Order: sequence, then C-alpha cells, then structure tokens
Amino acid sequence: MEICFRSGVTVELVKHAASDADVIWAARVSTKGESSLADVEADPERSRGLINFLMRDRHGTPFEHSTLTFYVRAPIFVFREFMRHRTFSYNEESGRYRELEPEFYVPAPERKLVQVGKPGRYDFVEGTPEQHALVTEATKEAYRQAYGAYRRMLDAGIAREVARTVLPVGLYSSMYATCNARALMNFLSLRTRREDAAFPSFPQREIEMVAERMEREWAAVMPLTHAAFEANRRVAP
Repeated sequence: MEICFRSGVTVELVKHAASDADVIWAARVSTKGESSLADVEADPERSRGLINFLMRDRHGTPFEHSTLTFYVRAPIFVFREFMRHRTFSYNEESGRYRELEPEFYVPAPERKLVQVGKPGRYDFVEGTPEQHALVTEATKEAYRQAYGAYRRMLDAGIAREVARTVLPVGLYSSMYATCNARALMNFLSLRTRREDAAFPSFPQREIEMVAERMEREWAAVMPLTHAAFEANRRVAP
C-alpha cells in the first residue's frame, strides 16, 4: 500500500441534538418548573439576553443539555492531547483489530517551527527553508522505515497488536468524540489562541486546527450561544 503524507485534519459534525433553545428551557425550569417544557420550541432570538446572562455570570449547567458528536481524523499525537479533556466520550479506531492505513502527518510549509520564549509563555516563529526541508525529509524517511517494519511483521504473521508498536505518533487515526456545549467551550478556551481571550492559551497548532473546525460546526447549530461565548471573552461557563 502506498504511503500517504498530508498536513491537514478532518472534522465533521456527524450528529447532534443541540440548539440555543436547549439552553433556554433548561435554565427556565428553575423559575417555571414543568411549564418550562413549553420553551422547548422557543424562539431563541427572543431570549438572547438570557443566554448572555447565563454565560456572563457563569451559570453553566443549562449549556450541558445538548450533545454533539464529531468525527475527527488527525495524527495520534493530537488525540493524546485531546483525551486530556475527560468531559468528552471517545471511541477510536484500533490497531489491534484492523490494519492501520499508511497515512502520516508532515507539517505544512506555513507551520511555524522554531520555539522562542519560556514555557507557558513561549511562541513559535517561521523556520528557514532549510529547516522546513529537514523536517519534511526526516519525517518522511522515518515514516517509510517505520511502516516498512510494520508491513514486514504483518507479512510474517505477527499479530497486529504487536506489529503496531513500531508506528510513530505522526500516524493518522480516527475517532468519534461526543460532548455537550459546556464541555466544548472549555475545550475551545484551552485549545485555540485568541488575543482577546480573558485567559490566554498557547495550544499546539495541530490540535488548534481541530478545535477551529469544531468551533465552526458548533457555531452553525448554536449561533447565539457561540456569540455569547465570544462576547464574554471565551470563558467557559
């Protein structure tokens, strides 16, 4: 099988039960009781102020009454960071039960390569053409050797769960990740870098690429909640 090199990620919102109205009826049960069920189909635009109030004062539980399931295909090292977020549910493809496809991550030319500054406040700057050439050449060569060893073991009858041990974290994997809107906002506050955020974050670029695509999908289904998140400087309630 021919080895594939790529520098992007794939993110799809495959199913959801999420809308701004979910926030409204969940919040109003505290004052209206069972009559809040009448708000299940409420016009969220008429309650924009309520959503902003909940976000601003960090009344977070009404944002938990939604679910979003994303399909993500990205390098394994991205998933290892992603799974630090324990408020998601995950199911990932298994190298024990299927032969892993030879698809590997190589940083794109625009990926900044050189780290400057102190941990926690460091930044990245552009690499030289020579540095980019070195990264591209070295990663591709390492991937070819690793996948060649993997294939040789499989062809010799070695179990997949043993053969996979030689594969690097630059290999692409796939998973489903399910969360509610509150958990997603917490993820986005940490895994995107915005100058206007109340609490600056410095995520690795590759997981930020995933987060940016997840945010676009979420903003389309819960636009008022997303706008309130932005207006309140991206602080998760």
